[in-house]
Amino acid sequence: MAEKENFETEPKEEETIEETAEETKEAAGEEAEKEEADPKDETEEEASKENSEEETPKEEPEEKPKEKKSKRLGKKKDPRDEKIAELTDKVKRQLAEFENFRTRSEKEKSQRYDMGASFIIEKMLPVLDNFERGLVDAPDDAFAEGMKMIHKQMVTALEEAGVKPIEALGCEFNPEFHNAVMQSEATDEYPSGTVSQELQKGYTYHDTVVRHSMVAVTQ
Repeated sequence: MAEKENFETEPKEEETIEETAEETKEAAGEEAEKEEADPKDETEEEASKENSEEETPKEEPEEKPKEKKSKRLGKKKDPRDEKIAELTDKVKRQLAEFENFRTRSEKEKSQRYDMGASFIIEKMLPVLDNFERGLVDAPDDAFAEGMKMIHKQMVTALEEAGVKPIEALGCEFNPEFHNAVMQSEATDEYPSGTVSQELQKGYTYHDTVVRHSMVAVTQ
């Protein structure tokens, strides 16, 4: 009986050894599978992190004040401001044109006045010449004195209007004021190139020659 019990216990021990061996193999296999699964999980976690980083939008840096200012400057102008600027420019141009017109009109008016005055003076000068010729041979009486006073009054009125006689006798010949119609011999009193005789008086009106003096020039 003891032998039978020993024989029966031996196979039980062998079964337990086999079972433990199988358990150890299974445990080792599970550990290996866990080790193989771990790197996959890590890669999956990293991939999920990268995907989450890509999905989350990056925050753009804040614009600097200069960039904002440039954007404001580049903004389209208000059409009302453009219209105001256009009308202002138009008004300025019209004022400038009016000022030019006013200046030109005043100048033309003055020129027309001077032309009219010159025309009247030219018509009066021959009358004045004849007046002076008549006074040269006039007798010395009250009538002649009255005529002289009238002549003086007439000359004063012309001078006040801007009419002045041109100096000629004894002056150096100047073609701008003198018209030489004769030549004479030079003397100590009238050297060469001077006016020795005045045949007809010349006059100016506001520094403009109305009539040249007719003179004789020495040579």
